[in-house]
Amino acid sequence: MAILLSTKLNAMEAWRDALLALDPTLDIRLFPEAGNPEDIEAAVCWTAHDMGELRRYPNLKLIVSMGAGVDHLLRAPGPPPGIPVARLKDDMLTTAMGEWVLMNVLRFHRQDLEYRAQQEARMWNELPAPMTSERRVGFLGLGQLGAHSAQLCRHLGFPVMGWTRNPREVEGIRCFHGDAGLRDMLAQTDILCCLLPLTPDTRGVINKDTLGLLPKGAYVINSARGGHVVDADLLAALDSGHVAAAALDVFEPEPLPADHPYWGHPKVLVWPHASSITIPRSAAPQVVENLTRLKDGRPLINLVDFAAGY
Repeated sequence: MAILLSTKLNAMEAWRDALLALDPTLDIRLFPEAGNPEDIEAAVCWTAHDMGELRRYPNLKLIVSMGAGVDHLLRAPGPPPGIPVARLKDDMLTTAMGEWVLMNVLRFHRQDLEYRAQQEARMWNELPAPMTSERRVGFLGLGQLGAHSAQLCRHLGFPVMGWTRNPREVEGIRCFHGDAGLRDMLAQTDILCCLLPLTPDTRGVINKDTLGLLPKGAYVINSARGGHVVDADLLAALDSGHVAAAALDVFEPEPLPADHPYWGHPKVLVWPHASSITIPRSAAPQVVENLTRLKDGRPLINLVDFAAGY
């Protein structure tokens, strides 16, 4: 069984080495040098371009997407029909995301932006101390990434809430669901963290109406997908002072254009989609597990549910 490996050039060899370290018998072909297209039975890849490319391989039986998010798979042309697609559920991805979310929750809670502005102005001025027990943190999405990040905040003493499309219970988290639940949670949220999958239902969920439901002076953190945010609405909320600041790791499009207002906005913190980066040696075991299952004819793991959108 030959495996097509296709990702960023600077990561291709690291992925190959991580997979071969676990199974030296793997026949790995680095895109675009795939050899005979009929040899390829599995593809480990990223980006929508790869999805279109995969139609060249008539014996393809499995696609492994190198990430937790699958919204790129839902865009045209999408993966070849009928081919199962697995995504990554990696503990290191979860840990890294929790670190990034918690870093920014604490940055906003402990008035870091205000103190950095004072440093720039050479001002020695003690601000009123915030109370953790009164800073309410709301999460959009309580999947693997959202639930972990929410628990980190809870363990530090923040009152934590979470919203999902359907009813869900998570220990220690006040859970909301549906349209009414979203409105209820937003009205009580001082720091809003978005970790939703991007689907047609969640696209643009952070918009003029939902931002308007937040208490004045709330903060926004988005490390899910850029398509969750209506940029013009967030910028307007920042400029009016209704939203105090935003930490953004994801954008639409990416890379963020050099002339985009976010770059120079004093209330926006920009990251280059770096909050949680897949590390090949950490993610490789589950990829090899699926390749082994495919070869043995056993059920695959971490399959994408295209009806649900994740």
